[in-house]
Amino acid sequence: MEHAERLLAAAGELFYRRGIRAVGMDDVRAASGVSLKRLYQCFPSKEALVVAYLERRDERWMGSLTSYVAEHGGSAEAVFGWLERWFAEDGFRGCGFVNAYGELGATSEAVAEVARRHKRRLRDYLRGLVADDLLADQLLVLVDGATVTAMVDPERATRAARAAGQAARALMTAREK
Repeated sequence: MEHAERLLAAAGELFYRRGIRAVGMDDVRAASGVSLKRLYQCFPSKEALVVAYLERRDERWMGSLTSYVAEHGGSAEAVFGWLERWFAEDGFRGCGFVNAYGELGATSEAVAEVARRHKRRLRDYLRGLVADDLLADQLLVLVDGATVTAMVDPERATRAARAAGQAARALMTAREK
C-alpha cells in the first residue's frame, strides 16, 4: 500500500472515531507507520489531510449507497434500508461531513466546501431517484435527521432509519396523487 493510502486509511479511522481536533499528525503517523517527514510530503498540512480524508470518504460512502440502492430496486425507499444497515455498523459515529463541519467549518473554508459538496452530491443523487426538487430536499432532511438521531441515540438507530423511510414513503405517495 502506498504512503498516501496508508495515511488516508489511518487518518480516516482516527478522525471518524475520535474527531479531527482530537487527532494530531503524530497520531496519524503512528497509526500509519509512515514517517512524519513522508506524511508532510504527502499532505503539507493537517487541513490538506482532512480534505483528502473527506473526499475519500465521499467516494466510498456514495459508492456504498448507490450500489446498495441499485441492488435493491433503484428506488428512494432503498436509501433508508441502506441507512439502517449503515447505522448498525460497528463504530458508527454519524455523518463524517457534519462532524467535520461542526469541528472545522467555521475556521476552514476548504473543509466547509467539501462538506457542502458532499451534501449537494447526495441531494443530486436523491433528485435522480424522485420526481422533483422539493421531494429530493425533503428526503435529504430525512436522511440527515435519521443520521443525527442514530448518532446521538444508538439504541434508536434502527427505529430512526425505519421512521425516516416511512416518512419518505408517505411523501412519495402524496406526490403521486
